[in-house]
Amino acid sequence: MNFPAPFYRWRPHPWHGVEIGAKAPRVVTAYIEMTPFDSVKYELDKTTGYLRVDRPQRSSAQAPALYGFVPRTYCAEHTAALTDGAADHGDGDPLDICVLSERPIRRSDILLNAKILGGLQMIDGGEADDKLIAVLENDLVWGGCEELDELPENLVERLTHYFSTYKMVPGEESKARIVKTYGFEHAAAVIEASMRDYEVHFGG
Repeated sequence: MNFPAPFYRWRPHPWHGVEIGAKAPRVVTAYIEMTPFDSVKYELDKTTGYLRVDRPQRSSAQAPALYGFVPRTYCAEHTAALTDGAADHGDGDPLDICVLSERPIRRSDILLNAKILGGLQMIDGGEADDKLIAVLENDLVWGGCEELDELPENLVERLTHYFSTYKMVPGEESKARIVKTYGFEHAAAVIEASMRDYEVHFGG
């Protein structure tokens, strides 16, 4: 039997088996775990590569954008070095990404091409946990943007508020804080650092 090339007899692992993309760091492949319509937090099961229910969202707030990660990245020492001492290690996960799309995308467990504009430097319990901000490549409304400051300020504010509060537990002080927002230049450095971390820890 003849199969097209490339052909995968088994499903590639979304973190380890999918390429980051030839145009990285400007355009990267993003694997989407959650949509703005989800009231339950889903997260990749790192052993199987399938989505697992992590927890119901504690508050009524839902993710303001598509949310997932960049394949073949890892947040460890090189990524933490870009936090100016705010963190001495990464969170041990792939690099998180938020993707804005003018057309509603209601499905998760999908791949898409994301154009990087910038990000949020988040420190969670002393760990580097950056959130890249991107737009769907060729999006009819957002696709022409090149930098984070080209987005409406209230959209970035909404993302900042969500990640500052989505892990809050009543009666407890939140361990997550957004230190700053940044544009494409720093985002590119974060992506490249996370690619180096992946090479160090997983062999490239």
